[in-house]
Amino acid sequence: MTDEEATNTDEVIAPLLSREENNEYYRRNNNPSSSSSEIHHEEEEENSPIKQVALTVSTKDDTSQPVLTFRMWVLGTLSCIVLSFLNQFFWYRTEPLTITAISAQIAVVPLGQLMAAKITDRVFLKGTKWEFTLNPGPFNMKEHVLITIFANSGAGSVYAIHVVTVVKIFYKKHITFFVSFIVIITTQVLGFGWAGIFRKFLVEPAAMWWPANLVQVSLFRALHEREERPKGGVTRTQFFLIAFICSFCYYVFPGYLFQMITSLSWICWIYPNNVLAQQLGSGLNGLGIGALGIDWSTISAYLGSPLASPWFATANVAAGFFLVMYVLIPICYWLDLFKAKTFPIFSDDLFTSTGQEYNISSIIDSDFHLNLEAYERQGPLYLSTFFAITYGVGFAALTATMVHVAMFHGREIWEQSRASFKDTKMDIHTKLMRKYKQVPESWFVMILIGNIAVTVFTCQYYNEQLQLPWWGVLLACAIAIIFTLPIGIITAITNQQPGLNIITEYIIGYIYPGYPVANMCFKVYGYISMTQAITFLQDFKLGHYMKIPPRHMFMAQVVGTLIACLVYLVTAWWLMETIPDICDKGSSVWTCPTDTVFYDASVIWGLIGPRRIFGDLGYYETVNWFFVVGALAPVLVWLLAKAFPGQEWIKLINVPVLLSATGMMPPATAVNYTTWIVVGFLSGFVMYRYRQDLWQKYNYVLSGALDAGLAFMGVLIYMCLGLENISINWWGNDLDGCTLATCPTAKGIVVDGCPVFT
Repeated sequence: MTDEEATNTDEVIAPLLSREENNEYYRRNNNPSSSSSEIHHEEEEENSPIKQVALTVSTKDDTSQPVLTFRMWVLGTLSCIVLSFLNQFFWYRTEPLTITAISAQIAVVPLGQLMAAKITDRVFLKGTKWEFTLNPGPFNMKEHVLITIFANSGAGSVYAIHVVTVVKIFYKKHITFFVSFIVIITTQVLGFGWAGIFRKFLVEPAAMWWPANLVQVSLFRALHEREERPKGGVTRTQFFLIAFICSFCYYVFPGYLFQMITSLSWICWIYPNNVLAQQLGSGLNGLGIGALGIDWSTISAYLGSPLASPWFATANVAAGFFLVMYVLIPICYWLDLFKAKTFPIFSDDLFTSTGQEYNISSIIDSDFHLNLEAYERQGPLYLSTFFAITYGVGFAALTATMVHVAMFHGREIWEQSRASFKDTKMDIHTKLMRKYKQVPESWFVMILIGNIAVTVFTCQYYNEQLQLPWWGVLLACAIAIIFTLPIGIITAITNQQPGLNIITEYIIGYIYPGYPVANMCFKVYGYISMTQAITFLQDFKLGHYMKIPPRHMFMAQVVGTLIACLVYLVTAWWLMETIPDICDKGSSVWTCPTDTVFYDASVIWGLIGPRRIFGDLGYYETVNWFFVVGALAPVLVWLLAKAFPGQEWIKLINVPVLLSATGMMPPATAVNYTTWIVVGFLSGFVMYRYRQDLWQKYNYVLSGALDAGLAFMGVLIYMCLGLENISINWWGNDLDGCTLATCPTAKGIVVDGCPVFT
């Protein structure tokens, strides 16, 4: 493909390749004297100012490689469908597994090579302007990248599914499939608009290097380099197959035969009748001291694969987790802050003042609003101190994010804002991408305006189901656009993404209390549109590194998102309709931990409202001081960095990352974090430092193989045994085995199955 063809608009919409383009590709590949990148000599000497990028990303671009091939469409669509199905399938389970795009990235290589070898290279419609072929030659890196972009669409969760699940399963109210689909599509696509606005700030600058993308870049290069089997060793492909088979076979134990190894809480075995010991040792319902999960789904359930996390990011998460879980929570609990001992030490349930579970259905009227008289009769709602403190940490992370970005990156943002209106110096990758026709701003604007219009209409026309007024949609969009840039900067630099869900819940809860579905919809439009924008921007940066024409990237993202939305919803709807007692805590594996937390949040922020929980009418008003703490902490770090410029370690303290470390708790539990940190340490520190040759060759391949093997065995177990409701009842399937970990320790509190303290 020549430079002129790379910018041809017709090429963007043509799903197959012309024979002329194939001939150009063959000519360049078979001519070693021809420069594959057509870069000037002085450009080849340039490189990224970021060391990690310079070592990982190539500064050459082969513009002759075909991109929009038949293989790309088939394998990309297949990857998107499979990953969407698997991720939603596992999301309702006690230990939800996220299958990353790395699994598909590895798995499609032999399939692409097989299609290149077996599919005919016959020219169809020869002699016409519609001439094309199904096989343009060898399976190449650029079409592989676009397949992975499709897979990324299926690898990320569709957050709005939580709204559907909570309404149908928890509240047991009516919501149609069509309305559910519109909500899901509009929340996902809204992020395109924000992504278009912030491309200049978060994609083009070299400083915005997106560490997670380097994992995929290095894997692309490894998979497309010729490799001979070393003497006494195995190739990456052979290692992948061995690890895949082992993972596939092993998961039958934690997934069916011996589920206790999901969380081996050995302290509970030593002290079977001691509440304190079980609170300390339980991996699922306590502090998880000494708890270990010998199960890949436990390790990667909420934080992703620790093998794909850089060590500095793992260390940040470990420090934040230790600070909250082993310092803050124990102090608050044993000082009985917020009546902590009346409730479990670790719980996302909602309680009455006597430690009993709150009856939410009794305070909802026939119009799906809060019944104030019933609420006053039952009394105020209480949270476990852990749940309350995690909300407080979330408040602190929110203000810390804004202040940290202003203090440490404010000048960069201002300079970039000024530079966006004039030509500035570009790094080598941005220069190379200038060869391709860019995605016009008008495309993003049209998607943004059209999507907002559809959203406003849907919320007004189906207000009985969604409850959110038109002004709520506009306010949610305003919040998303304000926070996309600061959160995008932190994600692009640290690989950690602070959440926005708490502030959206807080604002709409104060303005529009008593409407739980409106609160949930406001959260997904304010929060997910921002996170989806971050996802699109990260994919754009991946395409930027791999020199993919921007319009091809845009097309893959749009199509992949539409496919993923449909598959996610169909899968969730099928599971909700076919699994009896789904999301019931008595269910063996289908306990829906993330949806339970989403439901609790809709009660706290939407049905009852923050004023009656965290405001002047609530019991947890002092938690609001975390907003102030979060705002002051980055200022303190900034002042220390200025006072001691020679101490480089001070600049590595990232307050938003530390405070956001436990953002997934709940539903994530202690064993998810402790095991993830241990594996991350062994991979990112021990292996990387002492056996870097093995780490470089096998680390990411192992991550993908473990994901894939577990996923296929999990689906096989459900299809063969779960649908027939065949299970094994024995002590080895008693998850955690810490029955007393959820007991209160306050005097006189009576809870079924727990001792009464006097």
